[in-house]
Amino acid sequence: MSDEYIKAAKDDMEKAIEHLRRELSGVRTGRAAPSLLEHVLVEVSTYGSSMPLKQLGNIAAPDARMLIVNPWDKTTLGDIDRAIRSAGLGLNPSSDGQVIRVPIPPLTGERRQQLVKQVGKISEDSKVRIRAIRKEYNELFKGMKDDKDITEDELKTALEKIQHHTDAFAKQVDEISAKKEKEVTEV
Repeated sequence: MSDEYIKAAKDDMEKAIEHLRRELSGVRTGRAAPSLLEHVLVEVSTYGSSMPLKQLGNIAAPDARMLIVNPWDKTTLGDIDRAIRSAGLGLNPSSDGQVIRVPIPPLTGERRQQLVKQVGKISEDSKVRIRAIRKEYNELFKGMKDDKDITEDELKTALEKIQHHTDAFAKQVDEISAKKEKEVTEV
């Protein structure tokens, strides 16, 4: 019975890792990557709603210093331009009426350090989420023991398995974070 809860805890921790990967894909590195703009929210005046940029057009990186956004609906060009400027990425897009070109300037040493701190904060948030999942399931198992649904030995085994998964996923967060920090600091 506790095995299904342990599997559920592991699944929840895997979702936290996926969220970490998505968040880090939006952190700028020294080279152009379409993932940098995919999650930028665009307030589309013609549709009256906010949408992720990836739902409004094609994002391409023809070279290491340029992104090109080709919107499917050309009336959204101005909205996309405004969203990229206000996204806090330090980018200055330009439009020719058909596509938006987003030059990726080289990162300064100071900006790289800010991005490393941002990566650290995102990673720490993921670890906090993983520890919260551990706590949630530990309390569940302790409640099951209090209700006499599991024995003391089963409780001990379940808590050990949850801790094992917590340690493994925390290590994964550290590895993903270290890789992203290396990308950010690479000149």
